[in-house]
Amino acid sequence: MYDEATETWWFSVVDIVQVLTQQTDYQTARKYWNKLKERLGKEGSQLVTNCHQLKMTADDGKQRLTDVATAETPLRLVQSVPSPKAEPIKLWLAKVGYERT
Repeated sequence: MYDEATETWWFSVVDIVQVLTQQTDYQTARKYWNKLKERLGKEGSQLVTNCHQLKMTADDGKQRLTDVATAETPLRLVQSVPSPKAEPIKLWLAKVGYERT
């Protein structure tokens, strides 16, 4: 989601976790993110404190509060979740950042 007022891109954290963990089920990815968020919070990671909640359109078409973050946080998230999908996400985030500057 792009916020024109602040010129900020917001990315759904659960969607990124879903791709990284290669989960087909959104709820499983959400549970993974909740556990990871808990673990990182205990470690004092800034990753968790940099997440916010915004309403985004869900698969069912309804607006639901979703954990979101700016481009910096997903890059850190990619480093926290071992995945063969990490490199394509890094490249995609870099491309999005380049296109918006």
